[in-house]
Amino acid sequence: MTNSIQTGDRIAIVTGGGQGIGAGICRQLAAAGLTVVVADIQADKASAVAAALGSRHASRAVDVSDEAAVVQLFDDVEAHIGPVGVLVCAAGLLILPGGERPMIADMSLDTWERSFAVNTRGAFLCSREYLRRRTERPVPQGRVIFFGSVAAQLGGYRASAAYIGAKAAVMGYAKAFARESAHLGITANAIAPGLIDTDMLRSTVSSSGALAAAAQSIPLGRIGTVDDVASAVSYLVSPAAAYLTGLVIDVNGGYRMQ
Repeated sequence: MTNSIQTGDRIAIVTGGGQGIGAGICRQLAAAGLTVVVADIQADKASAVAAALGSRHASRAVDVSDEAAVVQLFDDVEAHIGPVGVLVCAAGLLILPGGERPMIADMSLDTWERSFAVNTRGAFLCSREYLRRRTERPVPQGRVIFFGSVAAQLGGYRASAAYIGAKAAVMGYAKAFARESAHLGITANAIAPGLIDTDMLRSTVSSSGALAAAAQSIPLGRIGTVDDVASAVSYLVSPAAAYLTGLVIDVNGGYRMQ
């Protein structure tokens, strides 16, 4: 799907936008008036989300762990749609061999490397390309949103050590990025979701009963929704959040308080 936009519109790329939290973010940003490029390794899912948003939006297939593919994504979007003002790095991967959390002693190097390739390298490659473009061609209200996890803050109960390590790295990287991009008027923040009702969470629990039991450990008494997370992203990319940068925003219903 390709299209052109009106000059002055804010353009957002959302990686991992084909499902789950990423798709929810796409819907909320589109509703807020942004032109959304739904980017996902699964082209059919990205296309379906973009089609549901309406004709002014677009989809692109991309493997965020592939440097050449990320450069091509930005080349394509900026040539055919316009300069990207908002980047949301929501693409993520949790590997559970056999449906179980792998213990460190048993973890393969491939699981470790693949976890960092998508969760950490992907965030680096996409944000680096964004920063290079915005250095050459600044835009107003530049925003970058990274994704950490409550698992990285607590050491995790269901996620693997590889996922925990990768997400912890992203949260530290987000602060470095915020410092290096601030002179361009770009803000950069990270979201750390708690237990959110997604396919990823459901892959870590054995039954709906286990999910209900998990909710009992949350002070607000429920598992979070993708819209809970998307609403935080919508706020951070809005003009109201112009003086917030380098933060990690917890969206967890009180599961972790600081």
